Amino acid sequence: MSVTEIAGLMREGILQVFLLCAPVLGGALVIGLVIAIFQATTSIQESTLTFLPKLLTILLILALLGGFMFTELSGYTMRLFSQIGKM
Repeated sequence: MSVTEIAGLMREGILQVFLLCAPVLGGALVIGLVIAIFQATTSIQESTLTFLPKLLTILLILALLGGFMFTELSGYTMRLFSQIGKM
């Protein structure tokens, strides 16, 4: 394998990580920001208040996008396994 092919595999792997993590992390970020604004306006400074909404948001996103994530990851894995013969 050439350096270009290895760099392409690494680039595609990093892209897959971003694609699979972005919805979950983005949802948690948005909910965390909304709750932080709510805490700042009401002067409620409870540190455990953000835990349950973030957890429920992450579970909801995984339930909604889990099939898509699995399909993308299995497709990437199949492409990697199909290239083993070239290595």
